[in-house]
Amino acid sequence: MARPATVRDLVEHQAALQPQAVYAVGAEGGLKLTFGELAASCRNVAALLRSHGLQPGDTVSLVMPNGLMTLQLLLGAMHGGWCVNPVNLLSQPEQMRYVLEHSDCKLVFATPEWEAAVRTALECVDRPVTVVVIEADAVVERTTSPAVIPANAGIHPAYPCLDPGLRRDDDGLPDRVALLMYTSGTTGAPKGVMLSNANLAANAHAISEEHALTDTDRVLAVLPLYHINAFAVTMLAPLAHGGSLAMPRKFSAARLWAQAFECECTWLNVVPTMISYLLEGAAPPREQTSRLRFCRSASAALPPEHLRAFESKFGVGIIETMGLTETVAPAFSNPLDAAQRKLGSVGRASGCEAQVIDANLAAVADGQTGEIAIRGPNVMLGYYKNEAATCATFTPDGWLRTGDLGHRDADGFFFVTGRIKELIIKGGENIAPREIDEALLRHPAVLDAAAVGIPDRHYGQEIMACIVLRDGHTADEDGLRDFCTVQLGRYKTPKLFRFVKELPRGPSGKVQRLKLVDLAG
Repeated sequence: MARPATVRDLVEHQAALQPQAVYAVGAEGGLKLTFGELAASCRNVAALLRSHGLQPGDTVSLVMPNGLMTLQLLLGAMHGGWCVNPVNLLSQPEQMRYVLEHSDCKLVFATPEWEAAVRTALECVDRPVTVVVIEADAVVERTTSPAVIPANAGIHPAYPCLDPGLRRDDDGLPDRVALLMYTSGTTGAPKGVMLSNANLAANAHAISEEHALTDTDRVLAVLPLYHINAFAVTMLAPLAHGGSLAMPRKFSAARLWAQAFECECTWLNVVPTMISYLLEGAAPPREQTSRLRFCRSASAALPPEHLRAFESKFGVGIIETMGLTETVAPAFSNPLDAAQRKLGSVGRASGCEAQVIDANLAAVADGQTGEIAIRGPNVMLGYYKNEAATCATFTPDGWLRTGDLGHRDADGFFFVTGRIKELIIKGGENIAPREIDEALLRHPAVLDAAAVGIPDRHYGQEIMACIVLRDGHTADEDGLRDFCTVQLGRYKTPKLFRFVKELPRGPSGKVQRLKLVDLAG
């Protein structure tokens, strides 16, 4: 049997193989969704969309927090050939307006608490857009909406016949845009990343194979589904290996360990910010971590000090990974075998090819710093309605330019040192902000830190560091400056220090450094 190549294939394969097995469980309330019920709900979602006049290929936006209904709407729309656009709930009103307008969506699903914001955003949109208000914590077959047919209405959940409308253009489904997800850049308008069914299915398989996941594995899904990592890793990957997910309404550092235990999870998928919060809490009883095979850290660089502290405190190994929205999240991963992992590395290329290139787009030797580039079945089709940005992001021979600076070692492990746009150039010398961040994080009073370049009339740029202190700890500029001088040397020691309550971060957990420049005063 051919490997499933679309979201529809992934759902149907599991529904045929194990219809009664649980695909998703609500971490609060205990609602469960089996693979057979998921396949049936996909037809209900198709019926709902058609009742509102939408045809496959149209874009459907979602302004919804995590929930079993959110899962079913996303998967059901993609299963039927529609393109989904999950909107970042951290968006400012103008950003939400831009995304809903630019995406050309025909319908928006929103939960009651988001209805007013969505309708306000749509006031300036010059086309008809239907708004459907629906709760996030439900299953499609139990909704009271008259547009949704019951899951068992003449449809056998184990292997239901496809709606005739879903048969159309099936041969072209792998190449059809299934996900339109907008990046949260630090400057300019967000860019809509177009990902095909084939992109999504390929990475679901790659994630499953990389971590040796099976139908006995269950992930605690604490990241929001408008985040590419959650979308790909916690929602789609279990469809490839037949595993399952447990979905809390939101991340809670105080509840995470108990939720993982109560829901019988075998692995975690988090971002570095969450790891920082967990390190501030107490270690849970050993029984609450006994089932966990590993914790997967993704989307942003994890400071080595935090990795060591996490493994020591909780007894759970961390697999560091990295990817982009443009690569359906993970493109690099450290090995499952802890003995083969490399501290400070994002790992080896996973499910794709990767290389390091210079300013002339030529590959550089191992050990040399340059821009990391990626090519493979997980790489996006391009940016929606933005041909110039698409062309600028790809090399003539088809490599995706990530904008990340780093190098590859002789064993094929990649190390990321920063973003090209965030590189600090002081007196002609390139300084990676991450090097300064990691030095500051070794200070006992520092919870979080981010360095950024600021204008300087002598050096071109100087260094400013923004600091978040741990509760109950104090530190002053002079003390931090002395500490950095020992750790980094005088040239790389920040000129300015600013103390802040939190650092600005995008939905993936990456610090948005360029937003810090205004703090220089």
